[in-house]
Amino acid sequence: MTIPNLILALAALLLMPGPTNTLLAVAGAERGLRAALSLIPFELSAYLAVTVPLALMGNLLASEVPMLKPVLAGLAGIWVLLLAIRMWHFRPDTQGTSVTAWGVFVTTLLNPKGLIFGLVLLPGPELPLRVFVFSLLVTAIAALWAGFGSLATLRPSTAQSAALRLRQVAAVWLALLSMGLLYSAAQAAHLH
Repeated sequence: MTIPNLILALAALLLMPGPTNTLLAVAGAERGLRAALSLIPFELSAYLAVTVPLALMGNLLASEVPMLKPVLAGLAGIWVLLLAIRMWHFRPDTQGTSVTAWGVFVTTLLNPKGLIFGLVLLPGPELPLRVFVFSLLVTAIAALWAGFGSLATLRPSTAQSAALRLRQVAAVWLALLSMGLLYSAAQAAHLH
């Protein structure tokens, strides 16, 4: 895959709404853009912790331990479901902010997109360049999602209700993503 094709594939996948992007949007709504941007290093470090080792040895690992993908997908599904429940029941007046740096890190670490990046898109010649391009795109697209969420705070009179609605929509979306992950994990485990 050429670098321009890699950029398009990475951007398309990174722009898709998923657990990490949802958390960044909610953080933007709750905290504003500047504070939400401080979460990006946690997303990037988690993605790199997953994708670089997978890009280096993933095919060997996947062929030796075929249950690895379904187990990781199942863990991701459970984590995302817990996030959805927490987000639905979150009360900012008593709990502060619903999105933490640790939550972004763990969510990204378990994000199934990391498997696609590490096993499919990043392996190949010029791995350091591919990882650099990936890092730039992760940072830029995370900032877009945080910015999208921060739009909810532009009108201070409606900021709290907009953040609540965004959290509720995000909770439902995360629950749906979780069900999809758990279903695909069960299907993949059944095939092995």
